[in-house]
Amino acid sequence: MSLISLEETITIALSVKDRHASSEWYRSMLGFDTIYHADEAGWSELQTNTNGVTLGLGEHTQPAPGNCVPVFGIADLDGARQKLEQANVKFDGATDVVEGMVKTATFYDPDGNALMLAEDLTDRS
Repeated sequence: MSLISLEETITIALSVKDRHASSEWYRSMLGFDTIYHADEAGWSELQTNTNGVTLGLGEHTQPAPGNCVPVFGIADLDGARQKLEQANVKFDGATDVVEGMVKTATFYDPDGNALMLAEDLTDRS
């Protein structure tokens, strides 16, 4: 049994210079559909051809190729973070919140690989 319960989603986050151009590249080359562009957050999300797996594009002036961060969906980020911290899992700073959109927290596996938890804060009702 695991310490926390993840949802059945994963977002693979990549650093890019131009989210809109990259989104078009992924559409034309791989057939991915753009879900949304959140320009105020510098983030775009695309649906891959695999159920439950999306590609997230974070815009950076100096992207770090090869720096891929799996982002695991979770219903209660705060509760999960507390359990992981109690198990001595290292987090990278405070939880980030984009009100009405998402709450995220980056943490590390024993080898220093970055992973992220994300709680959806959008009102989907």
